[in-house]
Amino acid sequence: MRKQSHHSLQRDETALTAVIEFLSAFTLFLMILTAFLSLAQLEMGSNDTSVDRIDRAAYNGLYRMTSNSGWFVPMSNSTLDYTNATADWHQIDASDLDQGIVQVGLMVDGKLDFDRVNSLSKVTEDGMVKGLGLDDGLSLYVQIKVTDSDNQSRLGLVLFEGGTPRNTAQTSSSASVTFQEADEKIQLILEVHDGGRKSNSLRITEISPRSVSGSPEWIEVLNPNDFAISLEGWSFSHISTSSPDTNILLKNGVLAGHSTTIFTGDELSQETGNATHVIDLGQSGFLGVGMISGLDDGGGIVKLSYTQLSEFRPVEIFRVEWGGDTGFFLTPGQTLEWNGNLPASSSDWSIPTQSSPGN
Repeated sequence: MRKQSHHSLQRDETALTAVIEFLSAFTLFLMILTAFLSLAQLEMGSNDTSVDRIDRAAYNGLYRMTSNSGWFVPMSNSTLDYTNATADWHQIDASDLDQGIVQVGLMVDGKLDFDRVNSLSKVTEDGMVKGLGLDDGLSLYVQIKVTDSDNQSRLGLVLFEGGTPRNTAQTSSSASVTFQEADEKIQLILEVHDGGRKSNSLRITEISPRSVSGSPEWIEVLNPNDFAISLEGWSFSHISTSSPDTNILLKNGVLAGHSTTIFTGDELSQETGNATHVIDLGQSGFLGVGMISGLDDGGGIVKLSYTQLSEFRPVEIFRVEWGGDTGFFLTPGQTLEWNGNLPASSSDWSIPTQSSPGN
């Protein structure tokens, strides 16, 4: 009996050893297979490499925004000018930032720098995507908000919010961090999206199609977004029953966030008020000055449109009409002013007692 028990124990030990060796070899096989699939960007089980890519982009983007003060490399003769690179990107104007590469960094000496937060309005969403090193085709959404404060009037205050909304994307991921600044907590959220549709939006707020003698025609445009908007892809069109239709495709320029821009027939004689940008459309012939009329005095339509880079047809974003059935028949010097309602209709325009370009 003892001899049989001894042989049985040996058989049990041999079987256990075989099981352990099999499991060890199988575990090693799975580790090698997982490493191979990861390097090859393939999927195994429930893992989704596209989601992993978005997750990494959100984490890395947030890290770059909150680990340093950022930098800007200007462009010179189609080449990046590293010699004149600077960490003071927040002191560069919007047009220059769009011509180079800016990596947005918001930290100085380990603290959130509010000058840099305010300067986010000079960066376009595409420029920020490029500077953070996100892959082509990705878009982002940023929100900086006061989540806790001893000052109740600042509780919930949004310091910056802009970008592509999540509901237009197929896949998205978010990363966030909270800063303690004196008696306040400020939260920064970065969302990265795959395939989202950018919500570019500009508004015509006032127009002067019938200027007084010697003065230029002008169109006042508001950028209501926190992010800056590049004018590439934007266009104006003028439709009239008594003169040929005209169109102009805007190729250059950047409108800072929450800024007002005057498009004018003559930059030198244009009254600008508090406008941030003044853009001359007189040389193109779209807007006139003096006896030269670009827009029809008696009646017409001006449309502001945008074309996505992946599309061919412009999408109408905003329009203004005068004359005809609108009831707006302007005398020299009178303008049409939008009251701010959306979506804008003919009833949302009026003739002010005094024109106010840039205000």
